[in-house]
Amino acid sequence: MSGARRIPPLLHRPFPVSTPEGVSLAELLDLEKIDSDLFRGNTVLDEPFSLYGGQVAAQALVAAGRTVDDDRPPHSVHGYFLRAGDAGRPTVFRVDRDRDGRSFSARRVVALQDGQVIFNMSASFHAREEGKDVQVSPAPDAGPPDALPAALLPRLVSFEAREPAQPYPDARWPTRFWARCTAQLGDDPLLHAAALTYLSDALSGLVSLADREGSPMSSLDHAVWFHRPARLDDWVLLDLVPHTVAGGRGWYTGTVSGSDGGLRASLTQEQLFRRRTHATE
Repeated sequence: MSGARRIPPLLHRPFPVSTPEGVSLAELLDLEKIDSDLFRGNTVLDEPFSLYGGQVAAQALVAAGRTVDDDRPPHSVHGYFLRAGDAGRPTVFRVDRDRDGRSFSARRVVALQDGQVIFNMSASFHAREEGKDVQVSPAPDAGPPDALPAALLPRLVSFEAREPAQPYPDARWPTRFWARCTAQLGDDPLLHAAALTYLSDALSGLVSLADREGSPMSSLDHAVWFHRPARLDDWVLLDLVPHTVAGGRGWYTGTVSGSDGGLRASLTQEQLFRRRTHATE
């Protein structure tokens, strides 16, 4: 392939594999630089040994951000999940620097395992600007998180969650929940944006539509827009809203609000929506 970059053999050497009890999110986001614009991420050994999509997306964002000036935080990411990743193997991230303009920087990231592409992402970064700040819709009324019962976020490390009253109470998993990172992320806006990306894929907004005819399965693509700075070591409220299922795919959107009600980010995802007897692609 013209312009393809050969992956050095050292990328395939054994790399530490951690269990959820023995690793923090800060460690997962601390990528190893192994060449110019080439990074490698730690992994979490996890049942059933498939790589959590939010992890590879968050690590891809960190890889992209490490090639951008510190005064340009990310404002959007768009990713496609192409193959199931293996949680027992390292992931290599190759960054292409598409553009560095006066205000914006654009990056493309390819995530590889054993030389195969499992995920790709386009990420855009924007120099901070002063200007109008308006929020049209208020955050959902979810009550104070410290007064709510604990919720489970399967497969995530370094997060605690609280469950308010649900808009779809019969769904298997909550679609509205508070979450807070327990890892030490410091003050780096990139790490907090990556932690938000990691969290944003935790649960599906389509669970309320699951029935005998189908249920949400593999993620196909995922996008996040970062509207305002967010600190993930403070509580944030995720609200996931289903919109449609058709043609074997379902689509939902979501918002991430701070404890002050300010809209921090928006997200959207498309998932396979099939009967469990069908094989996934």
